[in-house]
Amino acid sequence: MAIAKAERLMNLALCLLGARRPLTKRELRASIEAYLEVGGGPGRAGSEDAFNRMFERDKDDLRELGMVIETVENLDGEIGYQARRDSNRLPPITLDAEEAAALTLAAKVWQQARLAGAASGALQKLRAAGMPLAENTGSGTGEPGDPYGGHSALEPRIPVHEAAFEPLMVACRDRRPVTFAYRRSNAARPETRHVEPWTLECWRGHWYLAGFDRDRGAERVFRLSRITGPVRSRAGAYTAGVPDHVTVRETVERWAGEIATATARIRLRRGAGYPLRARATEVREAGEGWDELEIPYGHGLDAWLVEFGPDVVVLEPAELRADVVDRLRAVAKG
Repeated sequence: MAIAKAERLMNLALCLLGARRPLTKRELRASIEAYLEVGGGPGRAGSEDAFNRMFERDKDDLRELGMVIETVENLDGEIGYQARRDSNRLPPITLDAEEAAALTLAAKVWQQARLAGAASGALQKLRAAGMPLAENTGSGTGEPGDPYGGHSALEPRIPVHEAAFEPLMVACRDRRPVTFAYRRSNAARPETRHVEPWTLECWRGHWYLAGFDRDRGAERVFRLSRITGPVRSRAGAYTAGVPDHVTVRETVERWAGEIATATARIRLRRGAGYPLRARATEVREAGEGWDELEIPYGHGLDAWLVEFGPDVVVLEPAELRADVVDRLRAVAKG
């Protein structure tokens, strides 16, 4: 539905911009296929009213987007519409070296998403306009015109392998509720979730969706790799307010286990679990090939500890030990 409306608005904008004279609603309807299909077409009962309502909404939407649409009355008393190019021309774009570098890096982030084509096309247009964008940011040669200089050997990339990414990105943009099947790490089977999506965040190489879970009546964070099956968009408005971006990012960090609120004590097999050792605040020998570690404890630590399998034994707190045991049992059940 959103794609159809965007296409209709684009066609209307092109008609208004390309016309040498003001066009009447009758002429616009005959030129845009989507308008011809409204209400069964011209001459059908109710079709004119439906078209008039749609046209007025579309015209208002274009004006809200910043398009200047003039209304002119011709010699026959008919109202015509036109968007003159000189009134709708954007000012020249000027970028300094830092801004050009940021745009190039942002475009390269999406190497594995369908957005890569659009991002690449945008960069080509900016280069054609004379913007100082890097031609080969992966060479690290510091060629003339490269805003990265000799520091381009390292490039940020955000992997996007999950099929749920793009439909969720569109849902976040359009503020549309969604439903999907989600399998928690300690659950044997997925369950249907009804979510009002807020934003997508990439944290430590994994994508997360933050939003309002309607079934639980509270904010939740979902790891995209645990979404099974298609993401389906649903009609209707949000029932909960959307927080600012900073608050959402803090929520993702907390649910991803990056914000510690306590300390856990574990036993770790010697020679294993180096990421855990790197986070440990204290390490001491426990004998028989084991070490005892104290590590920061926050939401999501149980899921991380399970990844180390038999090399980790949780000593305390008791709730963390119980969570790890539950996850291991779920894995054993398949």
